[in-house]
Amino acid sequence: MRMGAGMPPIEPTGDVLSGPVELEVTASDGSRRPRADAVRNRAKLLDAAARLMNGGCGAANLTMDAVAAEAEVGKGTVFRRFGDRNGLLLALLDHVERRLQEAFLSGPPPLGPGAPAIERLRAFGPAVMRHELDNMELYLAAQPPVERRYQVPARALRRSHLTILLRQTEATTDIELAAETLLASIDTTLLHHLVEQRGFGRSRLDAGWQDLVTRLATPLA
Repeated sequence: MRMGAGMPPIEPTGDVLSGPVELEVTASDGSRRPRADAVRNRAKLLDAAARLMNGGCGAANLTMDAVAAEAEVGKGTVFRRFGDRNGLLLALLDHVERRLQEAFLSGPPPLGPGAPAIERLRAFGPAVMRHELDNMELYLAAQPPVERRYQVPARALRRSHLTILLRQTEATTDIELAAETLLASIDTTLLHHLVEQRGFGRSRLDAGWQDLVTRLATPLA
């Protein structure tokens, strides 16, 4: 899921999506393919960051200094690998986002291929909500600026996936607007507000998604 600042959003080109995309991570060596030792070092740093987060540090309090100390390297090594703290958070987010993408692109049905489009649509919302609620702190900490939030390729991939499924249901609504509406209903910050500040349960959120899918994806009689 590479979120380069100048990259256009991903648009659907057919009924098949090619696979997971990369989050934007600040690269230290341009677009060159990383060496094997660089890949190992990056994994070591991400493991250290994950240990800190799982140990109670949390994404909001994760620092480059702490990751360097946990990985037993100099702070400069962390900055060279990820550019800044946001780059580190995005690299961590890349791992969890890839798991979600693999589930809806190539995992078992009904979320993955092999089920009717309407069933995949019904499974998509609850899967995304569970995923984001389970990783909420990381998603909130790595939120891009408002002006770029709707151009993130990870989000564009979700939109393309929903657009394709809606077309396969032969829905008669405005497909692109319907895909955006579905995405908006499971926006990370909205989920946080509904669950943490208004006390919505997951069953209520799931029911709301099913109702919205029915309204948007059912062809007119």
